[in-house]
Amino acid sequence: MIGTYDVVVIGAGPIGGFLSRRLNEFGHSVLLIEEHSEIGRPFQCAGLVNPKAMETVNLQETILSEIWGANIHSPMGNKVSIGDPEVARTYSVCRKLFDESVVIQSLRSGTELMLSSKPTSVSRYEDRLRLTIRGPNGEEDVFCKLLCGADGAHSWVRRKLRMGRPTETMIGFQIEVTGYAGDIGMLDMYTGKSVSPGFFSWAIPTGETTRIGTWSKPELMDGISSEEFLVRLMNDRKINHRFRDCSEVARFCGPVPSGLVKRPLRERVALFGDAAGICKPTTGGGIGPGFAQVEILVPPLSEAISKNDLGERKMKAISASLSDFRRDQRRKRALRDAFLTEINDNDLEEIFSVWSRPEVISLINEVGEIENPIPLGIRMLREVPEFRKLAGRAAKAVLWG
Repeated sequence: MIGTYDVVVIGAGPIGGFLSRRLNEFGHSVLLIEEHSEIGRPFQCAGLVNPKAMETVNLQETILSEIWGANIHSPMGNKVSIGDPEVARTYSVCRKLFDESVVIQSLRSGTELMLSSKPTSVSRYEDRLRLTIRGPNGEEDVFCKLLCGADGAHSWVRRKLRMGRPTETMIGFQIEVTGYAGDIGMLDMYTGKSVSPGFFSWAIPTGETTRIGTWSKPELMDGISSEEFLVRLMNDRKINHRFRDCSEVARFCGPVPSGLVKRPLRERVALFGDAAGICKPTTGGGIGPGFAQVEILVPPLSEAISKNDLGERKMKAISASLSDFRRDQRRKRALRDAFLTEINDNDLEEIFSVWSRPEVISLINEVGEIENPIPLGIRMLREVPEFRKLAGRAAKAVLWG
């Protein structure tokens, strides 16, 4: 037997690492379990961390590029540039170093870590759980009051405990290249059915390299692979000059789950991050929302752990604290659908014709946030008449939720 802990966390990514640290800081013993032999591998996301999340963990040494703006490209190649060089909107980070550093913070706070290990079964008792772990020493048992699944889009915890599915799952594919002809401090977003149906492709500066990727829903892809959409992007005559000197150095692919699962908390079990479907429907980002979810849930969970009151009724009551989170995701998805996912390329061009107006660009720069597009959406619906016409379906959800 490994031992007994207040909490076992499955998944030593940034969310699992931060969750473990916060639970330690509230006075609980934590075992963190990671199936891979090292932290930060495999790398599966665009590697963007917003300023608030960065401030939370204070890991500025992991930043590769500070991003202050974006060039947004229409299907026909028209470009709208937004941002202010004086205001950092997000950071691209070295994900391996970032993930490792978050976990090191957790270890310093008291977390114990098991690598090359994964759960194989879980049993409920009246006052605890028994978890069987398969690791370097074979199968061993560990007991805990609370099991937390921060084990990603394919979460074992979520599937094993039947906690529901995310509202939607997108597929992302990304390569890292040298030689991309981008603008310093600005990311590029490319739209259009031919390169990313219903969504967008991106090029994100990461120091000496650039991460180029695309994402979409499987049902919108007509059987075409994500890799093929990326090839189409890089060969598009309107923009291929930007990719002409690119040389690939790495590639990554993975699911992007968005839309909180039906039961993120059950008796003695809680889901966090991708496992809970926490990714933003507008950008697919998961680190900022995941950190926010941890900060929401850890205080009430800590009180429940201390009292060993983690039954179904208590966990349901705690999960109610995520209702605003769920509503926010719904509003953002409605905004995305209205302006991107559920419209054709001609409609997108019409939107770009409005975006390109100086007064609208000024509004975007004043109110726009990568993390939270809702305030901008509300202002546009109220102040730009053309947007009310284009986004009638989303207006109710965006304005009133």
